[in-house]
Amino acid sequence: MDKLVRGGLVVSMDPAVGTLPRADVLIEDGRIAAIGPDLDAAGAEVVDASGKIVMPGFVDTHRHTWQTAFRGLGADWTFGQYRVAVHGTLGPHYRPEDVYLGNLLGRIEALNSGVTTLLDWFHRADRPENADAAIQALRDAPGRSIFCYGAAGPDIAPEIRRVRALLPGEDMALGLRGPVMSTLDETTADVALARELDLRMSVHVHGTGGWPRGDRPIAWMHEHGLLGDRTTVVHGNGLSDDQLAMLADVGGSVSVSPDVELKMGFEPLITGRALAAGIRPSLSVDDCPSAGGDMFSAMRTALAAERGAVTTRDVLSFATVDGARTCGLGARTGSITVGKDADLVLLDAEDPAVFPVGDAIGTIVSAGHPGLVDSVFVAGEAVKRDGRLLGLDLPALRARLLESRDRIAAAAGIPVDGSWQPQEADVTR
Repeated sequence: MDKLVRGGLVVSMDPAVGTLPRADVLIEDGRIAAIGPDLDAAGAEVVDASGKIVMPGFVDTHRHTWQTAFRGLGADWTFGQYRVAVHGTLGPHYRPEDVYLGNLLGRIEALNSGVTTLLDWFHRADRPENADAAIQALRDAPGRSIFCYGAAGPDIAPEIRRVRALLPGEDMALGLRGPVMSTLDETTADVALARELDLRMSVHVHGTGGWPRGDRPIAWMHEHGLLGDRTTVVHGNGLSDDQLAMLADVGGSVSVSPDVELKMGFEPLITGRALAAGIRPSLSVDDCPSAGGDMFSAMRTALAAERGAVTTRDVLSFATVDGARTCGLGARTGSITVGKDADLVLLDAEDPAVFPVGDAIGTIVSAGHPGLVDSVFVAGEAVKRDGRLLGLDLPALRARLLESRDRIAAAAGIPVDGSWQPQEADVTR
């Protein structure tokens, strides 16, 4: 049934539409058909948005969703400790069922706080069964998800081809091993494979010194023709201005994880410098053992860390329309625009935390939180209404995730109460 979202404060993030103090959004066949006051939509289901902010769904461009069961465990960890704990100690004990539950509950958590599109940067790929479990979880969770396969091993091509046959179109991306963790030949082969299979590419780059490519990994990729407009650099801390210019020149993008980057001691955020170079950054949560899983927190940290270099409008754009563009979905989502998919979030504008709403964008960025998320629509389908997720047996899923967490922790021989402090790893290798 068509829907009419009636009488909300519409923050469209479309410059041609702007912010409308009171307007309707008409949804037909899952897409936005009209925006304006007092629309006529006979026969449509009416969604009362009075007292609500109507905004585009958030887009998270980089999250290691499989780690959800160990939420908060790494809030005090450095990056070196995180690598030891998650990849060296906990990860090897994950079974496909554990991957499935982590991805499912992590995707549900993101959706609950208004993340309608999420790129799942999956790097627990020690066996194909884990990848299959991660994909199945994304399919079973409501919302739009992109499986970014960070495959490992000497020859990833057969596995990437197998999964690509399962995930056509925009539902898959490739997580590159290089440039910081692999050779020129491996990185060249990975990029060639991504281009052959029409996959967007995402690559982790941060810090300076000690990497095989030295302090100039993006220059190294650029020199060898490995950058393009389908390349997203995750983090990018420590990249020089001329390397950001190289990425901008080819139309590449950046995914910034404000909370994790500051907590783990990365170089300063590059959001402001990326803007100056001509790149519109996107935002991401990264990992929930270290940071909260909502985009409100990411936006607020990004604004505080770079105040003066970015505005509240910039930051909300990073979390919506720029995120959609980073994922190659700019024509489908990220703003409330006629013709785009109806990926909408309704926030309670009468909650004491935000009432009265004056500058709607400033309010969302400075005072927004997951508890405000009243309703979520993905391609016009309601997945959350009146503060409750629809069609999910959350008590049963919570019990299964706790059982998974406790089994993994017991197998690894570590407590889950925060008392464990892993040793530092050498993060330069």
